[in-house]
Amino acid sequence: MPYNKNTAKASTRLKISAAAGIAFLHIPLLLIFVYAFTTEEKSYAFPPPGLTLKWFAIAWEREDIWNALFLSTKIAAISMSIAMVLGTMAAAAMYRSSFFGRESISLLIILPIALPGIITGISLRSAFHIADIPYSFWTIVLGHATFCVVVVYNNVIARFRRTSLSLIEASMDLGADGFQTFRYVILPNIATALLAGGMLAFALSFDEVIVTTFTAGQQTTLPIWMLSELIRPRQRPVTNIVAIFVVATTFIPILAAYYLTKGTDQVDGQGK
Repeated sequence: MPYNKNTAKASTRLKISAAAGIAFLHIPLLLIFVYAFTTEEKSYAFPPPGLTLKWFAIAWEREDIWNALFLSTKIAAISMSIAMVLGTMAAAAMYRSSFFGRESISLLIILPIALPGIITGISLRSAFHIADIPYSFWTIVLGHATFCVVVVYNNVIARFRRTSLSLIEASMDLGADGFQTFRYVILPNIATALLAGGMLAFALSFDEVIVTTFTAGQQTTLPIWMLSELIRPRQRPVTNIVAIFVVATTFIPILAAYYLTKGTDQVDGQGK
């Protein structure tokens, strides 16, 4: 297509539209950063009447924040571990096997993350009530694992589909057993997808609030702590500081997952 004035104008309009979309998404996040430094304790006056760093020291000394942070980190780590095992096993089964109803089962695996969180939360709460399971740390882990499995499954099944079956067949032909084939052939090919899925699962679990509300009982994770602080405002800048930490904690794994899976659209082992 020849480059002319109309093409230049269209390109400029697209750039402006992209910039406007990015601003629409991220300006609210920037406001969170601004209000973490405000001198005003209970209101969101704009512009802020003044700037201070004292809220960071106050947040550092708040024991309730540390307790909620450690609980969220433990839940996210365990949920991620469960998801990495179950998600990989499900992806391997769906990739290697061909049977009647496979697509329906694949849909059922993906469904928990497609449904609204409140539906998942209500269904889990009903199941725990019927099974007479008391709400605890482990009910939160089970609730988070339901959608974390989907994230790992999607990443791993996509990598399996880009991995040539000839690699596995060659390994078997050369006398390797199932464990050796998995360790030396399959795992190296899916390692980055598995790690990326685990990081995304950790990020999703760490900042999950809706499912946690229905499965937590008396437990207080960091997002639940933030929600309670917003309902009953006390030292609002401290809540913004915690929000900054949550943004950083979720952004870093997502960024790492992006770079781990970047440029993996070629089929491994396909030959030249």
